[in-house]
Amino acid sequence: MTEEKNNNQAPEALMLLGTHCAHCPSVLNSLTELVKQGVLSKLEVINLEQRPEVAQQLGVRSVPWVRIGPFELTGNRSSAELRQWAQTSASADGIRGYIEAMLAEGEMDRVLAMIAKDSRIMTRVIELLEDADAKINVRLGIGVIMEEYEGQPLLQDAIPQLGELTRHADPRVRGDACHYLALSHSRRAEPFIRPLLQDANPDVREVAEESLQSLGD
Repeated sequence: MTEEKNNNQAPEALMLLGTHCAHCPSVLNSLTELVKQGVLSKLEVINLEQRPEVAQQLGVRSVPWVRIGPFELTGNRSSAELRQWAQTSASADGIRGYIEAMLAEGEMDRVLAMIAKDSRIMTRVIELLEDADAKINVRLGIGVIMEEYEGQPLLQDAIPQLGELTRHADPRVRGDACHYLALSHSRRAEPFIRPLLQDANPDVREVAEESLQSLGD
């Protein structure tokens, strides 16, 4: 019963602000309202002009900076946006949405930091590949993350999930999945790559051939 209560508890928030920050008052007001409404269970506020060491500890370079559950946000954020992150901070959809937003903003380091803390985040990253029409920054960001883990056990553990995407209806997804399977440097990726040598799309066939060559076939 206690575990169920903890799982349903509203997330906590931490806000870092500066005395002369133009956007900090509105973000602070929004967060305070979310605490009053029970959307947030707790709010801690730190003025970096009084506690500059906190910025160094957390790697914060600008304010307003907010952490809601596992989500880190910078800049002026609307009340509706803060509410959304608070309400979805514990869900797979919410985490996936946050990753997508960060990649779209070019914040790959935030996503890499999340993966370093919790390897299960990689599953959410790969799920974003399923959207063939995802923003170019998102797809490029996924590529950066895959390359960061090239040849490492975490990417090798993702072979079955990537393998499923080699059967996707869109050739862009099949091609990307094939390429990332090759980055695993594992022979276990071959059974998923080899059928793509007969793919209807010539670009996918080319990627498959190059991928098998990179695996030493």
